[in-house]
Amino acid sequence: MLETLLLNILFLIFPLLLFVIFFDNRRHFYNTAFLIAFSAISMILCMVYPIHLEIGFIFDLRYIPFIIVALYGGYLKVLPLYIVLNVYRFMIGGEGTIQSLLFSTAIFIIVPLISKKFLRVNTQKRILIGVSAAIFTMGLYLTTLSTFFDELTKEFWLLSFYSLTTHVGVIILNMLMVEKVLDNIKNRENFLHAERLHVMSELAASVSHEIRNPLTVTNGFLQLLKGSKTVTSDEKMYIDYSLKELERAEQIVSDFLAFAKPQSKNMVYSNLHEEFVYVKNILMPFARMNQVDIKCAFSNTLNLKYDKNQMQQSLLNLFKNGIESMKEKSGTLQIEVYDLEQNIIITVKDSGVGMTNEEIQKLGKPYYSTKKEGTGLGMLMVYGTISKVKGKIDVESKKGVGTTFTITIPV
Repeated sequence: MLETLLLNILFLIFPLLLFVIFFDNRRHFYNTAFLIAFSAISMILCMVYPIHLEIGFIFDLRYIPFIIVALYGGYLKVLPLYIVLNVYRFMIGGEGTIQSLLFSTAIFIIVPLISKKFLRVNTQKRILIGVSAAIFTMGLYLTTLSTFFDELTKEFWLLSFYSLTTHVGVIILNMLMVEKVLDNIKNRENFLHAERLHVMSELAASVSHEIRNPLTVTNGFLQLLKGSKTVTSDEKMYIDYSLKELERAEQIVSDFLAFAKPQSKNMVYSNLHEEFVYVKNILMPFARMNQVDIKCAFSNTLNLKYDKNQMQQSLLNLFKNGIESMKEKSGTLQIEVYDLEQNIIITVKDSGVGMTNEEIQKLGKPYYSTKKEGTGLGMLMVYGTISKVKGKIDVESKKGVGTTFTITIPV
């Protein structure tokens, strides 16, 4: 019994080990296809090598990968496992085939219903939900099984104990490993992103200061030259163009300086209320021009130390992107700032064009933008500023439905 149990556990963790070794850095589609395929294989192997109890009963762990894929992937991802499970069960044949079909169908309908809620909670709550799903699954299975008994004997209760404890223990082990893999992937992405921001910050600070000095000198000489009485009207026109281009170059330098480290003269200790009101008032005319309503709610009481100018510009970029995403069909931009468990939470929700998963993954990378005329520097600054205050940004989006940015800043 113990040997078979350990073998089943190996079947269940083997896909994760292969994923970490070979598929961790591949494209998202291949990751998903690989995990679904090997989860199906694990499920079949658990059915081929069931656990034999000394009391004469047998049970297997086929529903462990089924539940995990259902929770993390929803209906679309667990459908292949549902098909494979029932096809293989019909191939085995024997008594209980129809009952297995009805039972797996019930699990297939019920468990993925909580997938969206499951993905929004933290690791501890996810494991608790997974354990609850395993207990529910086995409870339903044992209830169905009890109908075959005229009397619930000691053997039945032993079977119930073994199956429940085994499923709970194994699903905890598997979900801890899954969460650790996801956490490692997220930490690696955050590290790479932080490195990009650090390089951008250092480059911006050094280059921008060096460029600004000759720009200032050139601007001064052109102003003197423009005031000369010997300059013709055509030459003045050329000087005006040069001054305008210098002004544009100065603005570009200022934008690059925004990526530099926070300036001590701009550091404040506040609850973001002043910056929130300032950005909201600036964007109101722009929102009306694009037929977008702005609904705001501010209830944060926690204070934070941050660069005032960088935070204002970041909020401005984020809110402006939300408005621009709705300019073709109008809509409502919902902004909320509140505190939760020593965290400042900023949510920005629009009903605009939305983004695909691939577009979400590229957000915050230099020179990537979903807008044709965009440079991507706006969102790069948002990610950089939030990273400097040790915050994180979560994005939920769907094409044609809208996007929700959730910023969590620990205090």
